[in-house]
Order: sequence, then C-alpha cells, then structure tokens
Amino acid sequence: MRIVKRVQPPAGLSRLLFRAPIAMFRANLGWLFGNRILLLHHIGRVTGKNREVVLEVVEHDPQTGAYTVASGWGSAAAWYRNVLAKPQVTIEAGRRTIAVTAVPLSQAEGADIFARYAMRHRILARYLLPRLMGFSVDGSLDDFRAAGEQIPFIRFIPRVPG
Repeated sequence: MRIVKRVQPPAGLSRLLFRAPIAMFRANLGWLFGNRILLLHHIGRVTGKNREVVLEVVEHDPQTGAYTVASGWGSAAAWYRNVLAKPQVTIEAGRRTIAVTAVPLSQAEGADIFARYAMRHRILARYLLPRLMGFSVDGSLDDFRAAGEQIPFIRFIPRVPG
C-alpha cells in the first residue's frame, strides 16, 4: 500500500454529486439503498447547526444493529470531526431512523474491517475506493489491511431507550 496523494473533502460540483442521495432520503426513498448507504444526522461542532451527510456502510451487524462507516476523506472530514465532538447522533438506514452513539475504531480494527470489506467487494476495494482516498493497493490482503490502518472508521451503536 502506498499513499499516492493527500485527499480533501469534495468541493463544488463533486460535493453536489456526493450529496445527491440526501434528496432521496428526504423523499422517503432511502430504503432503495438497503443497508449499503445511510444518512447521518449530526450537529456541527462549531456552528451547532444540524448537518446531514450520506455515508457508505462498510459493515452492518444485524445482531447488535451497529453500522460501521469509513471516513474516505480522512480525519479532516467535517462529519467525522463533528461526531467525535458530539457522538450522540441519528442515522437513517433502510426505512429506519435510529438513535446511535458514534464510536471511533482503532487502527487495528480498521485494518480488519477494510480487509473483510475488500474480500466482499474486490473491484471497489482494489480500484475505486483506494484511488478516491489517495492510496494505491496491490490487491493483497496485507495491502488492504495496511490501507485500512490509514482510514478512520466509526461504528454507530444503537442507544437503548431509557
């Protein structure tokens, strides 16, 4: 695994494209994404305003209801910094809205998660995602693990009402 460029969160037209699925969630069509995409509702750490972002689900545990996502733009992504500052957030996944707590994962956990993701989604993990995130991978499990150590992961764990 090589880092080939430092990435920044999208701006301009590419930002609009990445945010397009938000309109589908607002139109109650989020169920079309199944458990592959979720909508995160969070609070801006500086402004205190409500914010929304769509994120790809890297893993979903049906037993616990937890969803794991990656910050493809690294630790500079606003949503990532916001949930670290205020981890009590809400997600929409499928037809459900869930109150969750955002928990950052360790580099070792990230390595394991990205390796499992790469085995399930070989083409995305080998060619598309690393390029977007500024990595070059050779397709080996060790390389995917090394890339996973560089990616910040967050697990959204459902809060028990009470």
